Amino acid sequence: MAIASARHILVSSEEKCLELKSQIEAGATDFAECAQKFSQCPSGRKGGDLGQFAPGQMVKEFDEVVFSGEVGKVLGPVKTQFGYHLIEVTKRS
Repeated sequence: MAIASARHILVSSEEKCLELKSQIEAGATDFAECAQKFSQCPSGRKGGDLGQFAPGQMVKEFDEVVFSGEVGKVLGPVKTQFGYHLIEVTKRS
């Protein structure tokens, strides 16, 4: 069974998500730092770290990106019922 580790940043708008993604990709800020400042998820306090999880443990849209996207790359915006996510898959096996 596949297992992944990921971190994410949850915000309320696609515009904010794209703005943060640009800053991270440009090296102007760090993913974890950005999560601590802007994420609306309690995981933001831990730099967005969600720990390890298997397929089906997260909402469908999130799951699809985590288990098919490139490891180590900032992925998103991904829209779910909770808002807009930037996702970084840190490990997948």
